[in-house]
Amino acid sequence: MQIRKWPTALLTAGLSAGLLTGCGTTSGTDGGSTTGSGQPVTMGMSDEIKATDPASGYDPGSWLLFNNVFQSLLAFPKGGSEPQPEAAESCAFDDGNTVYRCTLRAGLSFSNGNPLTSKDVKHSFERTLKINDPAGPAVMLSTIKSIETPDDTKVVFHLTVPDATFPNKIASGAGSIVDHRTYPADKLRTDGKADGSGPYRLDSVDRSKAVFAVNDHYRGTAKIKNTGMTLKLFHDDRKALSQSLKKGEIDLAYRGLTAKDISAAQAESINGDQRLDPVEGSSAEVHHLVFNVKDPIVGKPGVRRAIAYLVDREALVRDVYESTATPLYSIVPAGITGHNTAFFNRYGSRPQPAKARQVLRDEGITGKVKLTLWATPSRYGPATVEEFKTLAKQLNRSGLFDANVKSVEQGQYEKDIAAGKYGVYVKGWVPDYPDPENFTQPFFGKGNVISNNYENTEITNKLLPASAAVADRGATSEQFNRLQDLVAEDVPLLPLWQGKQYAVARSNIAGLEWTLDTSTVFRFWEISKG
Repeated sequence: MQIRKWPTALLTAGLSAGLLTGCGTTSGTDGGSTTGSGQPVTMGMSDEIKATDPASGYDPGSWLLFNNVFQSLLAFPKGGSEPQPEAAESCAFDDGNTVYRCTLRAGLSFSNGNPLTSKDVKHSFERTLKINDPAGPAVMLSTIKSIETPDDTKVVFHLTVPDATFPNKIASGAGSIVDHRTYPADKLRTDGKADGSGPYRLDSVDRSKAVFAVNDHYRGTAKIKNTGMTLKLFHDDRKALSQSLKKGEIDLAYRGLTAKDISAAQAESINGDQRLDPVEGSSAEVHHLVFNVKDPIVGKPGVRRAIAYLVDREALVRDVYESTATPLYSIVPAGITGHNTAFFNRYGSRPQPAKARQVLRDEGITGKVKLTLWATPSRYGPATVEEFKTLAKQLNRSGLFDANVKSVEQGQYEKDIAAGKYGVYVKGWVPDYPDPENFTQPFFGKGNVISNNYENTEITNKLLPASAAVADRGATSEQFNRLQDLVAEDVPLLPLWQGKQYAVARSNIAGLEWTLDTSTVFRFWEISKG
């Protein structure tokens, strides 16, 4: 997902779940707990919940809701990157990865009591594709050709092309199953309610908070360690989020604390202050410097390569993000199958002005290159402007560039990028699923999410289709290594950093280590309060 769904300042300071009181535990299918025990927990985040209908939402707050209120056929287990059965009892490919068959587990029902059958699964996918909401995840389901339902428990997906990543896609929020009785086939549901079969039900949502209770009808794999969740929404007000945590008004904060907030909490914890506990998890969130290859300045490969020689990522993450991020040297981040260090191998980790000067001279450029770096703080956080100012200083220090920074609000920013008005700009990405395809395919070809006019037929016509047909994702390294090397050679974008996930919680909160991983699924049910 394009950071429609993400980075605030990068820092995903853990999702705060408002757990409600209750006692007693019963088990659903496979040991899933259908009620919880413990005290209420209240969580805060700076993101908004922009949609309660899975056919529309494609942002962090909405997917947080989807992952806890709705079931998918498959789900990512805690700490794992391979989808496992959830609403399904089993799923498997057939006919060369172009047919995918699933059998539903028994006894499924929605929080409203209606039974969940294969009819609801078919309805859910077909309506998302038919509605094709611009702010929705229909693009992730584009390989679906048709869906059959031989009986109430069986679903058969026929795909247009071999797509080994299809299980990953339907394990994400894009695979949320909705009740065909309450979700129209051809339009979005607009009453702000949600009928899902996941571990929680949505009791209410407004601008200030969302309240979740345990879904007594849930049958699945989750073992619920609380009795509900209240999520307070701070609407990008990071200062208010931090103050609310310090005052004890919320039990934990996720997505929205600044780098300084997190580093301060870490320092206090090291010095013996146990009131707040910063929890660090892995993340595949990334930030890229993007180049419009039709721009009269950065359209020249030598200019892009010169910038690659001059950017100091280590200084950037140290000085701007206080080491709450790590330098990134390829478009596929560390921890994801196929990751390499193509930009490190080609351009090094430290500025090399002499090599930058030479590639500019080879391009016929002898004077300073005038450049504007464009950012938007409202989408990527206020640190983005500071980040770009630091990058401009690094470029100008070489004596080869005369770079400045401008920022605009998100709406205008996206319009101007689509219109080709910017030469250099920022794009962030949080994955929909932890597979190298999700860090590559969306960035290349017609209609790509970064709108930089870059075309490479070897990538779009050969490497990506070939990798998509390989069921063993570990066997795709050859294709993705070649792809990453091509990107480092052409530099249509410049990877800058890879984020870490953080949640900062009060000392009596446990389980956050099971919610912060590269799947990007924040699991309410893993959080408990002592």
